[in-house]
Amino acid sequence: MTQAVFAIPGDKDRRTGGFIYEARVLRELNEMGCTTMHLQLPDSFPDPTTADMATALDALYSVPSGQPIILDGLVFGAIDPDGLAKVHAPIIAMIHHPLGLETGLSKARSAFLLQNEAAALCHADHIVVPSPETARVLCRDFGADADLITVAPPGFDRPVVNRKPTDPPLVLSVGLLAPRKGHDVLLDALGQLNTLSWQAEIVGRAHDPVYAAALHEQARALDIEERVSFAGEIGQDALTARFNAASMFALATRYEGYGMVLSEAMMYGLPIVSCRAGAVPTTVGDAAILVPPDDSKRLADALQGVLQDPSEAEELSQLSVRRSSTLPQWRETAQIFLATIERVRCA
Repeated sequence: MTQAVFAIPGDKDRRTGGFIYEARVLRELNEMGCTTMHLQLPDSFPDPTTADMATALDALYSVPSGQPIILDGLVFGAIDPDGLAKVHAPIIAMIHHPLGLETGLSKARSAFLLQNEAAALCHADHIVVPSPETARVLCRDFGADADLITVAPPGFDRPVVNRKPTDPPLVLSVGLLAPRKGHDVLLDALGQLNTLSWQAEIVGRAHDPVYAAALHEQARALDIEERVSFAGEIGQDALTARFNAASMFALATRYEGYGMVLSEAMMYGLPIVSCRAGAVPTTVGDAAILVPPDDSKRLADALQGVLQDPSEAEELSQLSVRRSSTLPQWRETAQIFLATIERVRCA
């Protein structure tokens, strides 16, 4: 008997943080004996066509009232709240971060999504978030009830760590080529370090083709195109090789609801340079140098410090290892979901 439904738009096996999280939780729940069905919704969310909105709502209406629906945040934040109110099954909103806080949105689009998500939250029976920071934002800015929020941090598989840093030192960054990830700020910072020895690689698919093209042009304009490579989306084995080859990890993000890739970098013992944005400070603790978002000068100074000071790099590396030793495994994350499903079913 199906105990819950996990509603995810498009291909659930896409290699981005939110999809990796949800696909793994879905798998773990089933392996634990909590039979959870994958309900695939149209992949146009969070910008659905009228037809896709209707298709998604019809799919949700078809779920029996006794089967809680874990609804992916890309759908939840953009779905018609009036339509959501008519769903018979209880709704568990899986919110990685509010959609209206995505970088690069027009003011009108951001305002719509913020208002829409607040309205949708009125129809959620429970909310799951990956970090205390996301819970805090939902309570402060969206009127969410703290008693209805459960924090389920992502789990992690322990990687094969066999670090063999390259020469020149590799500055690794991993994240979608989208404005929120701040790769443009990282390129500006690297452009200020032309006299130092380094190479850089940015791993991630082009989520925003216009932004991706602008990054390539920016690298050319800064005269660092021969030192910066864009790897696109790569498989786990290739990514493991990149982490082991890197001398540091840098992510100039403008906002994160958790920042799973930062925890991944910590498991490899990499010195981390990132931004004081969203949940990043709580994700990395003291195992990183954090600078303000959009401050390429401060970012360049931090990168330079790690590149030129072996003692600083080693201290950060040890802090990463120590911090990563406390990270949960995926079974622990799934157990939190299982308790939430049972709570909602018994309500």
